[in-house]
Amino acid sequence: MAMLSMNETTTFRWSFEKDVAEYSAAGIPAIGIWRQKLSDCGQARAIELLAESGLRASCLLWAGGFTGSDGRSYHESVEDAADALRTAAKLQCSTLVVYSGARGGHTYNHALRLIQSALTELIPTAVQLGITLAVEPMHPGCAADWTFLTSIDDTLSLLEAVGNPRVKMVLDTYHLGQDPELSQRISAIVPHLAMVQLGDARQPPQGEQNRCRLGEGNIPLREIVAALKSAGYDGYYDVELLGEEIETSDYEPLYKSLLQHAKTAFEELVGNT
Repeated sequence: MAMLSMNETTTFRWSFEKDVAEYSAAGIPAIGIWRQKLSDCGQARAIELLAESGLRASCLLWAGGFTGSDGRSYHESVEDAADALRTAAKLQCSTLVVYSGARGGHTYNHALRLIQSALTELIPTAVQLGITLAVEPMHPGCAADWTFLTSIDDTLSLLEAVGNPRVKMVLDTYHLGQDPELSQRISAIVPHLAMVQLGDARQPPQGEQNRCRLGEGNIPLREIVAALKSAGYDGYYDVELLGEEIETSDYEPLYKSLLQHAKTAFEELVGNT
């Protein structure tokens, strides 16, 4: 059965400890873990908190940057991703979200070779630990600092080239839901999906991401989710909400309201109670 998850980037200003307490109190069953907050909390303590709360870990966010765009070498990024896989296993988390890194000064083909090579190096560890490497494409309007993969076709071509079931993709409705043909393509995409991220927007990205509450934007979420259900997707729906509209100075009550609104929206969209 499909399950709701809340991504920690949604409650950007809360700590890992606060996230676990509030998500659990709100009746949200799973958490998308942000490595930065995990590091601040400490891995051992985080594992204890998850066990005490009963929250499942839907995904670990993120590893990648294999193109060197964030200042790390290719080998440093690969080793960091391997470490992230080991962390995911300790958290009993089956999915590691991966961003390729920006194209930077590389040709497209060379950037593609870098991420393909990195994934190939990481597959043995992923297989051994039972973790899926989930490559996330982004809308070109906000992808520049994160990834050069900006379309479904580019991502599926990469997965085909890698050719291993431990390498799949993330479908983020904020990024890919801008495509009016997405719903018609869902049935072909679902076999390659590691996870769905739910996001909404009033307009396409132009620089920084600026999401709005689920159902209050222009993304056809009901149509997309219906297509996912029809195609047999039954994995996590990880809610990721961030941007100026979400971030306000009065964030404590806002975040609590976001959790309840996201839970209600998920139940209306997916039909699980």
